[in-house]
Amino acid sequence: MTNKKLTVLPVFHYVDPSDVRYQRGSFAEAFAKHENQFEDKIDDVKAWRAALTEVANLSGWHLKDNSESKVIKKIIQRINSELDREVPFVSEHLVGMDSRVKEMLDLCLGERLNCVRLVGICGMGGIGKTTLAREIYNRIFCDFEARSFIVDVRQVSESRGLVSLQQTILSKILIGAEKNISDVEEGKKILRKRLCNKKVLIVLDDVSDDKQLKALAGKDWFGPGSIIIVTSRDSHLLNSYWDGVFYIYTAKELNNDDALELFSLKAFRKPHPQENYVDLSINFVSYAKGLPLALTVLGSSLFGKTLDEWRSARDKLEAKPNRAILDVLEMSVVGLDDTQRDLFLDIAFLFKDMDNYCIRDTLESLGHYTYDIGVLQDKSLITIASDGALGMHDLLKEMGQDIVRRESPEEPGRRSRLWSYEDVLHVLTSNAGTEVVKSIMLNMPIEAKEHLSAEAFSKMKNLRFLKIGYVHPPQDLIGGPIQLPQGLSYLSNELRIIDWRGYPLKSMPTSFQLNKLVELRMRYSDIKQLWKGIIILNELKLIDISDSQNLIEIPDLSGVPNLKQLILQRCTRLYKIHASLGDLKRLIRLDLNGCKCLESLPHEINLEALEFFNLSGCSKLKKFPYIVGNMPHLWKLYLSETTIKDLSLLVIHSTCLIELDLGDCKNLSSLPIAICSLMSLKTLNLFGCSKLDELPENLGKIEGLEVLNLSGTAITGLPSSVVHLKNLKVLFLYGCVGLSSNKLTRFPLMQPGRSPDPMGMLEHSLIGLCSLTSLELSYCNVQTISNVLGCLSSLESLNLRGNNFVCLPESIIQLSNLRFLYMGGCTHLRMLPKLPLNIEYIDATKCTSLETLSLRPEYNFRPSFLLLNCNKLIKNPSYGDLVSTMLRRYIINTQGQQDGSGYHVAIPGSEIPKWFSHQNVGDSVNLQVPSDLLGNKLMGIAVCAVFVFHKDHPLHQLHILDYGDIIGMHYLGCSVGGLERATLILSDEFGKIESYQLWLHYFPSTIFGADWKEILNKVDANGFSQIEVKFDPEGPGLEVTKCGAHLVSERDIEDLINQNKAGPSNCIITPYDEDGFEDSEKDTKIKRSSDNSNGEGAGPSSDELPHLNLIENWFGDLHTQGKGNSNCEEEES
Repeated sequence: MTNKKLTVLPVFHYVDPSDVRYQRGSFAEAFAKHENQFEDKIDDVKAWRAALTEVANLSGWHLKDNSESKVIKKIIQRINSELDREVPFVSEHLVGMDSRVKEMLDLCLGERLNCVRLVGICGMGGIGKTTLAREIYNRIFCDFEARSFIVDVRQVSESRGLVSLQQTILSKILIGAEKNISDVEEGKKILRKRLCNKKVLIVLDDVSDDKQLKALAGKDWFGPGSIIIVTSRDSHLLNSYWDGVFYIYTAKELNNDDALELFSLKAFRKPHPQENYVDLSINFVSYAKGLPLALTVLGSSLFGKTLDEWRSARDKLEAKPNRAILDVLEMSVVGLDDTQRDLFLDIAFLFKDMDNYCIRDTLESLGHYTYDIGVLQDKSLITIASDGALGMHDLLKEMGQDIVRRESPEEPGRRSRLWSYEDVLHVLTSNAGTEVVKSIMLNMPIEAKEHLSAEAFSKMKNLRFLKIGYVHPPQDLIGGPIQLPQGLSYLSNELRIIDWRGYPLKSMPTSFQLNKLVELRMRYSDIKQLWKGIIILNELKLIDISDSQNLIEIPDLSGVPNLKQLILQRCTRLYKIHASLGDLKRLIRLDLNGCKCLESLPHEINLEALEFFNLSGCSKLKKFPYIVGNMPHLWKLYLSETTIKDLSLLVIHSTCLIELDLGDCKNLSSLPIAICSLMSLKTLNLFGCSKLDELPENLGKIEGLEVLNLSGTAITGLPSSVVHLKNLKVLFLYGCVGLSSNKLTRFPLMQPGRSPDPMGMLEHSLIGLCSLTSLELSYCNVQTISNVLGCLSSLESLNLRGNNFVCLPESIIQLSNLRFLYMGGCTHLRMLPKLPLNIEYIDATKCTSLETLSLRPEYNFRPSFLLLNCNKLIKNPSYGDLVSTMLRRYIINTQGQQDGSGYHVAIPGSEIPKWFSHQNVGDSVNLQVPSDLLGNKLMGIAVCAVFVFHKDHPLHQLHILDYGDIIGMHYLGCSVGGLERATLILSDEFGKIESYQLWLHYFPSTIFGADWKEILNKVDANGFSQIEVKFDPEGPGLEVTKCGAHLVSERDIEDLINQNKAGPSNCIITPYDEDGFEDSEKDTKIKRSSDNSNGEGAGPSSDELPHLNLIENWFGDLHTQGKGNSNCEEEES
């Protein structure tokens, strides 16, 4: 019975169970006969006795005086219950469930130690909590003595009460038992008594408050090994129950692939869309945003419908949301109190995806409590990212809009919140607003302009929030979308926030009573003077009128004593600020960046709360104000591009500075000694201070300094105290040509290789820079680099562009953390020694003397290379193929991994290698992807382009393209399937290159994401997906002459691995010779466009440049290392 897990239901048919248990009466007589008859098998008789005893102890039926028909009825009910519970519900169309089930089973079963485990599944409505709980229940219920799955706890408790749920649990756990429970407290006692010794599995689905949990799952009710699973939308409820011993799983949306599969199963009864329905399916899946409920409802409603019906359903969904979906979601709002409900609606309309840190004051100003933000998060209505950003599912936002829309279906002016462009314009232009309106958000198209009457807001007495602007405004767009030709006669006294881009009036009317105003934003406005005289605005905390080109002065601010932020960026005509600014005791941020006409600040300032002070670009500001007291909270001070000469007083009163920016202060010739007392300073920027020729000797006292930018200064050395900068991570010395002079004795990195004691000098200077990760030495006229370079053990990035050294020291191999090496324009560089194993990127553009690369044999050494115009390098006959070896290493080592943006090389070359199966003349090539490559079999795409710079344009005619960390004159982009995937930025050195160059990039399939799946799912009638690879050159004279692509499959990778095993001489990419290219022209894979019929742009003749034989075979002897050393010695001698 036990071994076979049989269920025994004893029926005592006119037999006393005690006679069976103790073998009395007729049972005693029968066993006496058996013992005589089976003397030789007496153990069997004992087993029979034990079996009867065990059966008699089981719960069953004793007829006694009971009616046989009634007992038979109960037996049938019990058997039916047993049969029902042994056949679990089998869920259909489960998608994306395996990983979720695994996580849940780990929570349920991991390290149980025979204790009772309470596991919660939390998430928004429709996310799949019940489905997941049911799947877990079906998988593990057989391991429990008793089990029960209670659905819709919230709904049942509201309609029938908690007692009915307690009775349901008892009837399921105690199979067929009927027990009358008078009230909830009695039910608790009965449940605890009946369950405390049983190993049970109970699922409570959709629990909404702790009363339900207390009535159905008390803390000490269950036997060892029991598991209680609770699904809820409220994570706080789960976290606070049972003293927080809940293990909680947060349900997540389906990814795009799984979402499309689930939708297809409902809409087509198969896991992928039918032909001609792919785009429409993607529309519906995009709308659902991974919510299983929405995918199921939408997919089921479209099953068997025609294309026209699908299109109509899509259009209807855009105009009117699906009621079945919203009804489920809206249950999450039902339990909120009034302030929490208002907060939810405000976040849905106004603050979605804004930085949580920035909006807390704003939310409070609208009458909300920040405590309620946590409540909304607990109830799965919003998310808060690790960086504090608020998020909300699009369907929850739509649900919120629907709640507001139902306030007044026909008349928008009677709704609490207005967001629709058409609705807002209707209300404002027809003066249809009412006292109901609390918030208005008007985002207009760029081309739209509207004229409003002076009375447009006159009826909206309770308006708290007003935002007017553009949908997607360009940064340089001056003005706004709304004009007020007759002025503005009224704005609500209840306004807390005004955010009006391009406010069209010259000032704020003094008649407005904006006593509750907290935030005033009027960027790009026509304001000339913010207001006249003094206006009392005690609640105002923020003023931002940046980019207001007509603003000339800031008025008396004594009426805004609680102002925390004053932001006036790029107000280019502002020249005067009222003296009252200096007395704003609570001012935290003062930003005057780009106010180039500002001539003076208040004579004295007493800004004790100031944290951020920006005067960058205030080029006419002649004098810094006198500081009364200290500014103990000031941690960011930006003074770049000012005429400041003396920092002494400023530094003395700002002892807690963390970041000091003095970039391009052309009059600054020295730093005060007091700067060395700024113990909190982490960033010091002196870029472009061209008169600064010396640093304070005690600079090393700033032991917390992490970033020191001395680029473009006139310094000739670093003070010896730099040895103490233990935390210095970034050192920029770009263009410090004085460092190469003979006067330099404290920076041995520049010392000649034959210096008498380079290690001795290292002890006195560089040995302390143990944290340095980035060293910038571009254009410093460096002649030689010493071996002490290898002592910078933390170095990750080394920039040596534009210098005159011949080789790098062999000690560079000691830089085990080095990832990026920049040497572009080092025209004297002849050899590279063996490089660190972890290096990822090497830029040697226009190193025209480079002949030797001593690279490593390890297979995980696979840096990307930029070797444009290194023509001497490719003439070396002893070199193998750089492209083939590096690409083979990369593909084999990264298959299936998320590995950045892929691998690329750029080298001299005029032909597309033969390995690229799809080739074309021009800047694009079309790929046909067969269906058997879809899914996991397609591992990646390799693309290749030949490009040339046809005509050298003078630098002053070239447009400088700023891409953040790189500034270039030309740009080459590559898009796959219509989306840009990679870029090659070409700096000014490239403007002098006239030969043909080759760019190769490999994209592993893992970097494409969900949009890649969408592209591949668009299959034509022949079973092919069409993918265009296009190269986009930007900049005068830059042209792509040929391009190619290759789809890398699992079979390709197997071939690469086999080639690697065969030996280093194998090569997957070989250059065309003349005959090979002629043959390839006959191949149908090469398609010449009619634009090139005259032969222009087809590439140079074969004698213009050698073909791709680039790098020595580094699997053999690295004989070039010795050769490189001799070159260095010869140069030095």
